[in-house]
Amino acid sequence: MENVFFKEFLMISDVRTIVFLAVLAALFYLIHVLYHKKHMDFAVVVMIGTGLGLVLGLVIQRVAGFPDAPMETAFVAETTTWYAMVGNGYINLIKMIVVPLVMISIMEVIINMQQGKTMGRLVNKTLMVTMGMVAVAAVTGIVIGLLMGVGKGAALVEDGTAAAKEITPVATTIKNLIPGNIVEAMVNSNIIGLVIFSAFLGLAIWWINYESKEVAKPLYDLINAGHKAMINMALLILDYMPWAVMALLANTIAQRGVSSILEVGKFIIALYIAAVIQFVIQLILLAVNGINPAVYLKKSYATMLMAFTSRSSVGCLPMTIETLTKKLGVDQGTASFVAGFGTTAGMQGCAGFFPALLIIYVCNVTGTPVDITMIVMTIFVVTIGSLGIAGIPGTATMAASVGLSGVGMGAQFAMVSPILAIDPIIDMPRTMLNVTGSLTNALVVDKHMGTFDEKAYNDMSLNLKSNK
Repeated sequence: MENVFFKEFLMISDVRTIVFLAVLAALFYLIHVLYHKKHMDFAVVVMIGTGLGLVLGLVIQRVAGFPDAPMETAFVAETTTWYAMVGNGYINLIKMIVVPLVMISIMEVIINMQQGKTMGRLVNKTLMVTMGMVAVAAVTGIVIGLLMGVGKGAALVEDGTAAAKEITPVATTIKNLIPGNIVEAMVNSNIIGLVIFSAFLGLAIWWINYESKEVAKPLYDLINAGHKAMINMALLILDYMPWAVMALLANTIAQRGVSSILEVGKFIIALYIAAVIQFVIQLILLAVNGINPAVYLKKSYATMLMAFTSRSSVGCLPMTIETLTKKLGVDQGTASFVAGFGTTAGMQGCAGFFPALLIIYVCNVTGTPVDITMIVMTIFVVTIGSLGIAGIPGTATMAASVGLSGVGMGAQFAMVSPILAIDPIIDMPRTMLNVTGSLTNALVVDKHMGTFDEKAYNDMSLNLKSNK
């Protein structure tokens, strides 16, 4: 199997590739039996899939001999290419419905609003809670970075492969969130732009209804029916999550070299600690607002796992909205707006504690003093820079670039090359915190809006899906 057909086209030129593809197929069948024949709980099956994916990825690394560059090993490259077809293919499938789901959800909210002031209150409260929590996340990153001394003793990267991206002024960033071309906004996953367009279109249809209910009725029926169809479509796609998370995690573990992970081990540990602390802060925020954190943990577990393994806030958006509305008693309007907003602005992981922690890392590597001016500047830059960061894998690089350039260290961006090399490993907790941030923010905002269904929230019989 040494010819081009097997090595480059079919990507199956090693017997080990065939073995690991067979193993994945066998594990897929196991998940099928547990889920559809044994009727195990959805969250439990997802957890089993996650565990199996972790073990499978480590076994692939072990068979390859834990190489420094796993993708240079033929069977690893071939196996992960096929695994990516399943895992990343699922993410593409779920992201496929994000644009229509967000647009129809926002319009459905607007046309069914009773008072014109509702949207204004929702926007104000969402901004206050979301941006406030990003500032808190930045402080968390700074404190953990200083306490653990991330970057101290690390070798300077004189010829890194990373390159800082062009930084856009804050005013321009905010202006660019308003879509000049709605099709371009769809292509670029400009969720804020889609929310703005959908809100104006929804208001226009609401206005028609105000003037003539008979003329508006067909539009109302179309949007309400379309919303129901999109929700059902989201549920159908989410049904395949137990299989997807297995392939996603196995692929992530298999592709990363152990040596590259050990090189920045302290940073990885610091980031995971920061993620745990920020997660606890989110739970405290719920408790302070009279919302039981224990119920939240039990009902949101599957969504957290999906975020952790998929590394895509946008990809998790349909499940985030469904968890909020079907399990946590959050109003559909609040869920759609706050969760949609959270995929582009105010991400507490990728655009919160991560860039703050990275700034401390670069300061320590270069010997730059971290004084009060640097700390205040970091908090401000990270908070404002969180605007317009799309919730898809890899965009934390932009947040890091914005943060470093904002505090005057853009020229040292190459220093973070070792960290970017293991981005998938640290992207998992970051993404989970992005999604849990959207969940907790929506709960708090809905509570203050007076539309929170506390009875539904505490009803443990409510499930996101039927497990059938």
